[in-house]
Amino acid sequence: MPIEFAKYHGLGNDFILIDNRHSSEPVITPEQAVDLCDRHFGIGADGVIFALPGQNDTDYTMRIFNSDGSEPEMCGNGIRCLAKFIADLEGSEAKTQYRIHTLAGVISPELRSDGQVKVDMGVPRLLAAEIPTTLAASDAKAIDVSIEVADKSWSVTCVSMGNPHCITFVEDVSAVALETVGPQFEHNKAFPQRTNTEFIEVIRSDYVKMRVWERGAGVTLACGTGACAAVVAGVLVGKCDRATAVELPGGVLEIEWAEVSGRIYMTGPAQRVFTGCISQLTVDS
Repeated sequence: MPIEFAKYHGLGNDFILIDNRHSSEPVITPEQAVDLCDRHFGIGADGVIFALPGQNDTDYTMRIFNSDGSEPEMCGNGIRCLAKFIADLEGSEAKTQYRIHTLAGVISPELRSDGQVKVDMGVPRLLAAEIPTTLAASDAKAIDVSIEVADKSWSVTCVSMGNPHCITFVEDVSAVALETVGPQFEHNKAFPQRTNTEFIEVIRSDYVKMRVWERGAGVTLACGTGACAAVVAGVLVGKCDRATAVELPGGVLEIEWAEVSGRIYMTGPAQRVFTGCISQLTVDS
């Protein structure tokens, strides 16, 4: 059966969006998602996102398969794209705010009149057991700790935004050999569920540059949860303000870590690129 899809991106972090409201399970497999994400032989994307029926008093459920077939708990740029996709599906019935069930908890994106999407990303988790990482005791925080990667000692801070992040501050983010260093961070034994890794160059306390190696996707142009985690880490080590702009290769995200509530808010764009129809899928053997 043909499957209609739409292609969206958030700051160049691109996704195939599928209307999956008729079923509580994704209509394609992780292996098929790998084929669809191939930039030469498929549609090309960093992941496939499914809009499934809501559960536990939510409007929708979000599932996502990365380009390597793995399934992350959440995706910041992806949920902004999902919010736009849902609004496009609903047309005149669309709301301005949704409650989305994810593997990282309930996330609430808000579609603003200026075209931006503001997302309540919840409260960051800082204990080592929550991330998870072995860089600190399970009930302690891994803040400004040392790790050996690629024959070098790095000072890192670990944060979970429902998915694991390892953040390190560098003098020149453009000089980081992401393709070499990124996989070694991702698969380091200190991260039993692997990790996303953010390399941050502080321009001002309210403006940083970031490059990212995403778990399961590799080098991407942007990472929403990573930008949130980076600002949290920056505040914890005294390098960032609670409201900080994060410049990624694909554009800028505005991040705020509210002091009273402790919640993280991410604001950025999401754009539809094109729509199409998948007429044939590889059948799993």
